[in-house]
Amino acid sequence: MTDETPGAPAPYAPAAEGAVAVYRGATLFDGTGAPARGSTSIVVDGPVIRAVGDDAEIAADLPADAQVFDLDGRFVVPGLIDSHQHIATPPDRPAAEAVLRRLVHSGVTAIRDMADDLRQVGDLARATLVGEIPGPDIRYAALMAGPGFFDDPRTHQVSQGETPGAVPWMQAVTKDTDLRIAVALARGTHACAIKVYADLDHGTVAAITEEAHRQGVPVWAHATVFPASPGQVVAAGADSVSHVTLLAFEGADEPLTSYKTKPKVDHERFAAGDDPRIEELFALMRQRGTVLDATAGMWASEALAGEGPEDAARAAANTGLAAVLTAQAHRAGVEIATGTDHETDAGAPFPALYDELAFLVERCGMSPAQALRSATLIGARSAGAEDVMGSVEAGKLANFVVLEDDPLRDIANLRSVTLTVKRGRRFERRDFERTASGAVGPEDVQDPGVEVPAPARPVVETGPAEEARPAEEARPAEETR
Repeated sequence: MTDETPGAPAPYAPAAEGAVAVYRGATLFDGTGAPARGSTSIVVDGPVIRAVGDDAEIAADLPADAQVFDLDGRFVVPGLIDSHQHIATPPDRPAAEAVLRRLVHSGVTAIRDMADDLRQVGDLARATLVGEIPGPDIRYAALMAGPGFFDDPRTHQVSQGETPGAVPWMQAVTKDTDLRIAVALARGTHACAIKVYADLDHGTVAAITEEAHRQGVPVWAHATVFPASPGQVVAAGADSVSHVTLLAFEGADEPLTSYKTKPKVDHERFAAGDDPRIEELFALMRQRGTVLDATAGMWASEALAGEGPEDAARAAANTGLAAVLTAQAHRAGVEIATGTDHETDAGAPFPALYDELAFLVERCGMSPAQALRSATLIGARSAGAEDVMGSVEAGKLANFVVLEDDPLRDIANLRSVTLTVKRGRRFERRDFERTASGAVGPEDVQDPGVEVPAPARPVVETGPAEEARPAEEARPAEETR
């Protein structure tokens, strides 16, 4: 064709192959389990990391036209991953784009969308991948559940114009369903996984999982599917399970008949963090490599606070349960990913993932390094993408975050983010702060009585390798907050 048009602009496209950038002088936590190390350079070729190594060794083998960014000892961690997001229930394109923009400017380079209206999610995933809009990579699931689930109002929100349960991204499964076709239909949405949600027995969960795996598709399941119990979901082969509080239904005294008729949870039973049935479940999860998408801090969020004392008491009880069970899972060696299942208010400067990480450290016995591993390497594992993301290593995508202050000393130091690199593309935090709703930049100040915080000091760009120069301003090594 001779009349092809270039299509929509892609100002946030991944860096082009052959464009070499070097980030030198980093204090790097690479996510592999190795300790943080200083004086480290990261060589990026387009969207991929070419090499990671000692500053001096890397400098000796750089192309002359490499663009050099001097990090001056700043802290670098792998791109963060939110393992439980919903960006299209109900579909709202402007709101979703605002969330995605804030996420990537806060160091989040990938998310798992846990089943929404995939007509919109698929396009958002394409748009962030090719760079039409700023945002993390989106790996998303198509949902399967029993027919009884599909009078849930959310299923109508994500199936507008169609019949809930009868669309490829949200299917009602019965004993008569041809699972080969059902999984193939889900794959046709370009979904990365099948999400198994509710109102399915153990045999059906196992059959879905077996067929999905046969077709090369992971299964992300609710931790209890009702009537399938947590132990049955794990035994069926689910690759990850979501919501740690749902694990409390393991060994419930009452039948797990359906999603709508959950039995009451005896919170006291789990208060000591040593329930033997839960311990057996965690041993099975560890043996099978099942990732726990804990969403541990979800009930402590304003999004689920509700109204009145009854809602507050429920949220407090579930917060305590989540903390105890997540801590027990961590002690048992279960791999924990950092999902949120909610977002902070649109005007908030940072996403809910920061709160989830803080909850894991403050309430669940994790160190900052362990929580960061959950938000990077284990997050990538939960998304089926460990081969391309989750750590700062040669051959993986150039996804990493530059911080002013040490997150291994205090996980709250994630808020000192100055730069996100996603697929080699730079996302400066100051650009987000300058244009965020309600933000005030120095150029906007008219009243001399208004105090404006000084912008974060940007990474010094030194240009081609042979013209590299030191940063103009030394940064004290002890400068942390």
